[in-house]
Amino acid sequence: MIQVTAFKWVPDFAQGSVRDIRVRWALEEAGLGYDDRLIGFEDQSTPAYRSLQPFGQVPAYSDGKVQMFESGAIVLWIAQNSSELMPDDLAGHALVMTWLFAAMNSVEPLVAELAGIDFFNADKAWAKERRPEVEAALRGRLSDLQDALGDRRWFANDRFSAADILMAHVLRDLRHTDIVASFPALAAYVTRAEARPAFKRALADQLRPFGEYEAIQRAAV
Repeated sequence: MIQVTAFKWVPDFAQGSVRDIRVRWALEEAGLGYDDRLIGFEDQSTPAYRSLQPFGQVPAYSDGKVQMFESGAIVLWIAQNSSELMPDDLAGHALVMTWLFAAMNSVEPLVAELAGIDFFNADKAWAKERRPEVEAALRGRLSDLQDALGDRRWFANDRFSAADILMAHVLRDLRHTDIVASFPALAAYVTRAEARPAFKRALADQLRPFGEYEAIQRAAV
């Protein structure tokens, strides 16, 4: 059985963003069942967990054949065995890989930097000075991204693929801002991705233990 590690609970701003959702989504699209192994923050630094994920993050993944970490690598692994996520032809395969890495390398770093400022450092002087520069750079990158999408529904040959799991998730991490709304084609793209039944199931599965944890905490007060 496939097993994916995930957190028992995270703060509100991170719910729906933790990277196990990428793997859950890929598995749902591929029609593969899995178990989620829930861990607490106290488990992240244990030798047992570090043997699975050297940085103490989630997700870690195992399927009886391989054991992996890093959500992008896991999604790519799943995709390579799923016609739902990766085309069979060599050119199509290469294009999906290209856009998958574009999401992580060309778009996500700026998104992550902005989120780091907004969620963890917003009141600091350096962050207030830095934020306009980061947002301007991000808007420039999203303008390029929207141009590249053009009138297509999905990035790789206009067919939903593993690349869209990564790209849509990255863009969703801007939902605390109105930035994506400034790019109508990208906003519509994210809406299409979020409307997929597989995404809805993945999101519900990630959020479920958070709600259960919070209910237990309320009952204990």
